Amino acid sequence: MPDEKPIVGRTKHGELTLDQLAELQPGLGTLMRDISDRYWILYYAAQGGNWDLAAYQLRGLRSLYKKGSTTRPKYAGMLADYAKKIFDPLQQHIEAKNFPEFAKVYQAGIDLANVLHGATKHGEIIWKLPPNPPPHLDLGPPPKS
Repeated sequence: MPDEKPIVGRTKHGELTLDQLAELQPGLGTLMRDISDRYWILYYAAQGGNWDLAAYQLRGLRSLYKKGSTTRPKYAGMLADYAKKIFDPLQQHIEAKNFPEFAKVYQAGIDLANVLHGATKHGEIIWKLPPNPPPHLDLGPPPKS
């Protein structure tokens, strides 16, 4: 219906149409920075025995994948498949506090991510685990309360 007025949201700074708001949503390129950081922290938290932090990072990764599936629906199947193959087993190993098995699946996740980068015509993106944990976090077991 060409005569329909667009739906707008109003702020003290002006108005934005629903289409403009949709365009502002982050794509996978933007979300991947956060995904990368969370995946990095996830490894070193599990390695350090901070299983609660590892579980928290994995929940955050799932949330970011959900956002990516929403904003880039053409990748929804790929993201769901990755989550089933990688996130689900990682969660099991986190719950079991089994770092050796966690580490195997974690590496499989890196390998699969890099294959998927190539499949989406972004073979220039090759992710690797940084050699050191993030220096701004204590990733060992949390202190006893």
